[in-house]
Amino acid sequence: MPGPLHQPPPDRDRFGRLTEAHLEFFRSVVGADYVLTDADSRRHYGHDWTEDYSFPPEVVVKPATTEAVAAILRRCAADRLPVTPAGGRTGLSGGMLPVYGGVLLSLERMNRILELDTRNLQIVVQPGVVTQHIHEAAEAVGLSYPPDPSSKGSCLIGGNVAENAGGAHAVKYGITNAYVLALEAVLPSGEVIRTGARVLKNSTGYNLTQLLTGSEGTLAVITEITLRLVPKPRHVQTLLAPFADAQAACDCVSALFRAGLQPSTLEFMERDALVFGQRYLGIDRYSVAGVEAHLLLEFDGNDAGAVLADCETALGVLEAHGAHEVLLAQSAEQQAELWRIRRCLGEAVKGTTIYKEEDTVVPRAELANLLRFVKQVGAEVGFQSVCYGHAGDGNLHVNILRGELSDTVWHDELPKAIARIFEYVVSLGGTLSGEHGIGWVQRPYMPIRFSATELALLRGIKQVFDPQGILNPGKIFP
Repeated sequence: MPGPLHQPPPDRDRFGRLTEAHLEFFRSVVGADYVLTDADSRRHYGHDWTEDYSFPPEVVVKPATTEAVAAILRRCAADRLPVTPAGGRTGLSGGMLPVYGGVLLSLERMNRILELDTRNLQIVVQPGVVTQHIHEAAEAVGLSYPPDPSSKGSCLIGGNVAENAGGAHAVKYGITNAYVLALEAVLPSGEVIRTGARVLKNSTGYNLTQLLTGSEGTLAVITEITLRLVPKPRHVQTLLAPFADAQAACDCVSALFRAGLQPSTLEFMERDALVFGQRYLGIDRYSVAGVEAHLLLEFDGNDAGAVLADCETALGVLEAHGAHEVLLAQSAEQQAELWRIRRCLGEAVKGTTIYKEEDTVVPRAELANLLRFVKQVGAEVGFQSVCYGHAGDGNLHVNILRGELSDTVWHDELPKAIARIFEYVVSLGGTLSGEHGIGWVQRPYMPIRFSATELALLRGIKQVFDPQGILNPGKIFP
């Protein structure tokens, strides 16, 4: 649920103001039913899953075609109205928060799978398609779309592309940008462009497709996406490995790869994460007595014997690093239950208290050092953290719980502590976000990772695409 309403930044006056004439124009383009100005709708579309932030837009507009998107952007550009694109609103960095008010451009009606090309292993979709529906369409014909964020049942593919989303299978198969072949997008001026091509190799000019992927809706509004697919593996085995020592679990991650293994997933869950997850789902099947952390592993392939052999090798590495009573899932139902626990953790933590989630990522051999430092900072400042994430990628989600922290600690001391964590992350060779993006909440920390010259280059790219600064303003840049 959103918290108290937040006020637009003090430089709101650099933008134009919404008028009745604008509303009439939007209604003429998309229909009156899809132009929403009532307080409930504005509040509903003014938040995502980021903490308790709530920035209601002045109007919610829901186009159904690229032509409608272009017309809306042309009018907004002419009158310098701020426009914030939105998908499923499941983001965790405030990437779609309409912090300047203005127009919230919801793409949820652009929700069609346009083509499933089984000969070339490609799928063409609109940005409002739920990511899980892409998985299901691909799997129905023996194919797979590997990127699988935890919110795959509610997030939209346009948001995944905008944030360059990852997921549990990224360790073997890569993140969203590895699958985006081509895009149709509308510039802030209203001009429609097409980037990339439906080919697997492309050395033709600057790669605008990859530039827009991960641009967080600040450069253009994506209206069509061509994705590559891969054959679906025939066999999957899932293991849950408990460790009495969380540091040993982190150290084991690198050891598994040094042993020559390539798991399709390798997830880390701190003890409290498993407790929160089981409580959220109403189950109590996996004991945490004497356990500080779990690793959740999966191996897949087309040769059942080879997959089992990988599991046996992994078991030896796990036990050598202190794992005990490793569980090998005995059925598809048990596999699904383990993944329900892992995928619900964000919601489970959120249901406990307001929290800040930092999407830290380091070289995976440094994961134990990162976890140790997070706990050290927490002890010094007085906050509780619940950590889990994609260990195989070195991507640790650090959930800092509000609990009983005072306003002074939460608003004044905690940002300093987070800055210390990010400084340590960068010193290890890591960076600020592995898959959630920078958005609204991580902007202040960008100078920790980027020099003034590098930030100026990033701002220059924004200026080329959006010289008036109307598209998703207030994001990424400090």
